[in-house]
Amino acid sequence: MATITAGMVKDLREKTGAGMMDCKGALSETGGDVEAAIDLLRKKGLSKAAKKSGRVAAEGLVAIAVRGTQGVVVEVNSETDFVARNGEFQALTRAIAAVALETGEADVEKLKNHHYPGGGTVADAIANSIATIGENMTLRRASVLKVAHGCVGHYVHNVIADGLGKIGVIVALESTGDAAALATLGRQIAMHVASASPVALEASMIDPAILEREKNILREKNAGKPANVLEKIVESGLKTYFKEVCLLDQASNHPDHAGKTIAQAVKESEGRIGAPVALKGFARFQLGEGIEKGEEMDFAAEVASMTKG
Repeated sequence: MATITAGMVKDLREKTGAGMMDCKGALSETGGDVEAAIDLLRKKGLSKAAKKSGRVAAEGLVAIAVRGTQGVVVEVNSETDFVARNGEFQALTRAIAAVALETGEADVEKLKNHHYPGGGTVADAIANSIATIGENMTLRRASVLKVAHGCVGHYVHNVIADGLGKIGVIVALESTGDAAALATLGRQIAMHVASASPVALEASMIDPAILEREKNILREKNAGKPANVLEKIVESGLKTYFKEVCLLDQASNHPDHAGKTIAQAVKESEGRIGAPVALKGFARFQLGEGIEKGEEMDFAAEVASMTKG
């Protein structure tokens, strides 16, 4: 019986895009003959992944997973919205979120190398799904929030299935107070984040490049004014900007907190919760944001072109 080395498996994966376990199995069945293994994988329909990898994946699902004081949000992309309705793809996305929750891993490349339930790695599971479903898929990003005491509030918008949708939000609240009341506040803030799309928790956390761009816009809009006047205009303009994009400064859009900022709503809630509450962070993923889709081929036309010849 031929010895199947890790190098042989790696080489076959690179040539076919199939999963690690599939490659190892094919090599075992063919006695280590790489070319025969390639043919075997092709016959099984498992060598499609590499051919799909260049195609834009901007659809898919955002998944939320929360347990106790830790929560995660992940985005897994596919080429078409149709695949988001596929049970296998939903199971894949949900399982990846579970792996991220279990490991506390937010680095995508490291997450891909973690063990996937049922065998192999997360990367293997994605490659296998590409082969069976027939679309390119990518694990695009992940975020993890954890508090020592309290809860991670969460909300999914445009729900496709339990814990899966188009927008996913997690919010970290630290407190030793009433768990149920804290969870209610967490969900309310998560719903606000989904709608208001803040860019940072507070002003000090805004990316300096974004801040400088905003300052330049204010300066250009008021060009020609005396320097001392211009700086006051910029200062005033930034205060307005912070109220628009910083979560703690934003006016809450939840009816229970009408007329209050998120910071004020959190402070006010301490009476009901029975202990101090600190909003420690949030993560908001909107499906496909920032992805350049480019020119898309009509899906019906693509299917028709595949049936020709």
